[in-house]
Amino acid sequence: MQNYIGISALLIGLGMAGMALADDDDCRVPMANWQPREAVQKMAEAQGWTVRRIKTDDGCYEIIGRDASGREIEAKVDPATLAIVEFEYDDDDDRGRKAAPSSSTTPPANGLFTPGTKPVVK
Repeated sequence: MQNYIGISALLIGLGMAGMALADDDDCRVPMANWQPREAVQKMAEAQGWTVRRIKTDDGCYEIIGRDASGREIEAKVDPATLAIVEFEYDDDDDRGRKAAPSSSTTPPANGLFTPGTKPVVK
């Protein structure tokens, strides 16, 4: 009976460890290949971000700060390539976090939106 309990505990432990390793937004880069924090700071400033904190999380750099629009952001960055692995921003309307759009969009050319003016309702 004790053998079954021991084997069951071992299998459950191995299963949980496997689930922990299956997380896709983890970075698996040897420390010798990491770029310095100063490079992360420069990358963030090049994006127009104001950095409040740079820390490590799940083997990635995590940047906490504000974007050029003033929104609170959290970005996970690959420590070797400085590629953005995950990006979230905090919306001001208290509906929670949303994923940032992957690319900028231009308004449709239907006459309702003109750059520099308020939208027109027809």
